[in-house]
Amino acid sequence: MTTTFVNKSRPISSPWATLRQRRTLGRVLVHLALLTGVFFMFVPLVWTISTSLKAPGDVYAFPPQWIPNPVHWENYREAVTAVPFGRYLWNTTVITVVSIVGKVISVTLVAFAFARLQWWGRDVFFFIMLATMMLPPHVTLIPQFILFKQLGWIDTFLPLIVPQFFGGPYLTFLARQFFMTLPRDLDDAARIDGCSSFGVFWRVILPMSQPVMAMIIVLVFNGQWNEFLNALIYLQNQRNFTLALGLRMFQGEAAASWHLLMAASLLTMLPVLALFFAAQRYFMQGIVFTGVKQ
Repeated sequence: MTTTFVNKSRPISSPWATLRQRRTLGRVLVHLALLTGVFFMFVPLVWTISTSLKAPGDVYAFPPQWIPNPVHWENYREAVTAVPFGRYLWNTTVITVVSIVGKVISVTLVAFAFARLQWWGRDVFFFIMLATMMLPPHVTLIPQFILFKQLGWIDTFLPLIVPQFFGGPYLTFLARQFFMTLPRDLDDAARIDGCSSFGVFWRVILPMSQPVMAMIIVLVFNGQWNEFLNALIYLQNQRNFTLALGLRMFQGEAAASWHLLMAASLLTMLPVLALFFAAQRYFMQGIVFTGVKQ
């Protein structure tokens, strides 16, 4: 008797793609989604650049003309001469630079005290400082205005500059988180060598704090350079106007000259973009390291 064996096993169907191929496809889809978002984000900027180089009659053309023909570079010269752009630029630069100095000094000193020194009530005062972040700035707007008016600071740069020398809860929190990532052995070694608390701060902590200082500088620069509300409240004389107030006045006086307004807006935007790209590496490091606690 002959026994016949029949192989009933079926071939295993291969998956539609390997694990590596699925991961590659996922990364491609993610990058496509990000590029789509970047495209839509840059549309207003591209339109601003295009409008700043157009003739007045081409601004309202339909369908829209994305590439100006011809290109009117003289729009930028007319934009800076239509208003005292140089004066506004100088006022904004003075306010911003002094504010950066005051904010860096005050924030780093307070953050060092919260992060590296041991003193009674430290954690309680730190919690109170964080609680002030929940207070809307508009609540203190009227009391601050009354105070500055009694001090005779209205229509001067002092209301925009002096508060920057008293720190700020958000930046102090970020700086404190960064300082806590630095090894405490460095403090002990410096104290053994005879450094005081300020010596530890000046000789040890600050030289290692370039990322967080760059982050503070970029954030303060962006905030003060584009400050509008406080400048609108405290500055009255046109000679003291900042770029933000100058652009608003320019918009009111030359409502139909959108090509000049876009040119002036781009010139105002350039310093912020230049500073961000120059300090981008340190800025990103500061953002990442402030979320890490040793």
